[in-house]
Amino acid sequence: MGEYQIALLPGDGIGPEVIREAVRVLEAVGSRCGHTFTQGTYLVGGAATDACGVPYPPETASGLKSADAILLGAVGGPKWDDFPVHLRPEKGLLQMRQDLGLYANLRPAALRPALQSACPLRAETAARGFDIMLVRELTGGIYFGKRDRFQTPDRGEVASDLLEYSELEIERIGRRAFELAMLRRKNLISVDKANVLESSRLWRSVMHRLSRAYPEVQYSDMYVDNAAMQLIRDPAAFDVIVTENMFGDILSDEASMITGSIGLLPSASMGETAPALYEPIHGSAPDIAGQDKANPVAAILSVAMMLQYSLGLPNEAQAIERAVDRVLEAGYRTADMAGGSEIVGTAKMGDMVAAYLA
Repeated sequence: MGEYQIALLPGDGIGPEVIREAVRVLEAVGSRCGHTFTQGTYLVGGAATDACGVPYPPETASGLKSADAILLGAVGGPKWDDFPVHLRPEKGLLQMRQDLGLYANLRPAALRPALQSACPLRAETAARGFDIMLVRELTGGIYFGKRDRFQTPDRGEVASDLLEYSELEIERIGRRAFELAMLRRKNLISVDKANVLESSRLWRSVMHRLSRAYPEVQYSDMYVDNAAMQLIRDPAAFDVIVTENMFGDILSDEASMITGSIGLLPSASMGETAPALYEPIHGSAPDIAGQDKANPVAAILSVAMMLQYSLGLPNEAQAIERAVDRVLEAGYRTADMAGGSEIVGTAKMGDMVAAYLA
């Protein structure tokens, strides 16, 4: 029996609604297994800008660092689109990742058995199922490189973005990916563009060196364009994928779409010592906020990831995943999911998962 401190960041749009249901499921796990989850709620994103004048207030930064794990709903929305860059909701998320040193993004993409018919791939491909873990480097690469724009006398305006990676950055994300592969099916594919990019050639050399320390893991390299094709042709061939920031951004969104609904997918962002951040990938969906239409399953499965990776409670994590699968197999769906026999709202979906846990 354990006691854990969980920091809640409901955020914007549908964030508060899906976090509410995730907390209900977390409390159901606690009641069933004898754990206590003490929760503190903090502001981030647009809600923080509205209340505090900044998207990542000092009070939030301080509170997060004392938690065992962080659960985030979503940030952003059109209300803040015209705000200065430093006040936009997404800036708060970036500041939080940098503040906590969250360099590794874990994005699972698994086809739930009850949703095979919702998979957009060929029926025989969907029938084989897939369970992929994509590990994306989160704090380096072209998204964080030096930017420049300048005028030229003969070519007009020129813009440039620097893609840069160090051995240290590659090695730490590589080790994280190998360790995850050891916990799964012991297969790791590193995705790069080493036939063109010097940064990818360094990436590949570091990954090859690391692979010698993990002889049990079947390791291989793949060019990013081929990886994009193979994810559609045969997703079951993948176990763990590791790649740099921009490639990971694109491939993880591709992988999410072949699962049948983006509303099902959790994620984790991790560093070395700071608490990890868990969140659904679906965004704030302001057009349905407050209407009891949001799918809370991704937030609920983010709780399962939190239990497994941060709190060391794999049995409790598996109990949540089984409860979600039983609800889906019983035919319950939110409006974003195809198939099934009954469309339910956010609260009802949370009720059903919590009831199966109880």
